[in-house]
Amino acid sequence: MSDQGSAWLLRIGVPSKGRLSELAVALLADAGLSFRRTERNLFARCKDMPVEITFLRTDDIPVLVAEGAIGLGITGADLVAESGAEVVHRLELGVGHCRLALCVPEDAGITDPRQLAGRRVATSFPRVTRRWLAERGVEAHFVELMGSVEVMTTLGVADAIVDLVETGSTLAANRLRVLDEIGRYETVLVQDPALSHPELADRIVRRLEGIVIARDWSLLEYNVPRARLAEAERITPGFKSPTVMTLEDTSWCAIRAMVRRGEAHAIIERLEAIGASAIIETRIANCRL
Repeated sequence: MSDQGSAWLLRIGVPSKGRLSELAVALLADAGLSFRRTERNLFARCKDMPVEITFLRTDDIPVLVAEGAIGLGITGADLVAESGAEVVHRLELGVGHCRLALCVPEDAGITDPRQLAGRRVATSFPRVTRRWLAERGVEAHFVELMGSVEVMTTLGVADAIVDLVETGSTLAANRLRVLDEIGRYETVLVQDPALSHPELADRIVRRLEGIVIARDWSLLEYNVPRARLAEAERITPGFKSPTVMTLEDTSWCAIRAMVRRGEAHAIIERLEAIGASAIIETRIANCRL
């Protein structure tokens, strides 16, 4: 909890712009942290809670959390790893998935990372890359850049690059191929390890966790003949067990159960096959398991 301004003010750092900023702000709003940011203002106070949202450069957030300037921060796990900042990982937020890959030109005769010994590697992630290569006994010359890494082999600046890869379309456009994968990352919530009053942070983490968990689940409600109840329970066992209610027509039951959202369509088809009807899927906004 920040000692600046108010001893009871928890500062949460979020990216100031871009897609990750939009995701972070929406996530906090879903967790009941209501605030309003005025144009160009880097601070926004939350209503009903002693919390201040601070808008920062995404790659500065891990360092500022480690230094105690902010109590919590939303940023990429890749940036946390690259910064080397000593922070507490509180929660994976299930968004912003990416992978960090070692890439070489399509026509390069490089088939093993060990062939990069003494060669030039361009990257915005020198700390992570150097450690990964060192674990394989490779010492390379690093060309450290902040952007446009993918064009460095074409320009003759590097023999290989290490960069974030999403769809692979950028690699194809620059005639690059993935030689090896260094790591997979996503957006995370990190905390100052020396936070003096962690109770409010724990409360906020629990709220965010409820939103993140809810994204993976749907609530299914349906009617099924009582004679097929055992089959229905095997199809939708629920989190611990399904809710079963007797209808006015006692030969039928009403079932309510949580299911994995990604499996909902297949489950509905299986329920139809055993005679279930009035099947309703409801997306869950908040969930505590």
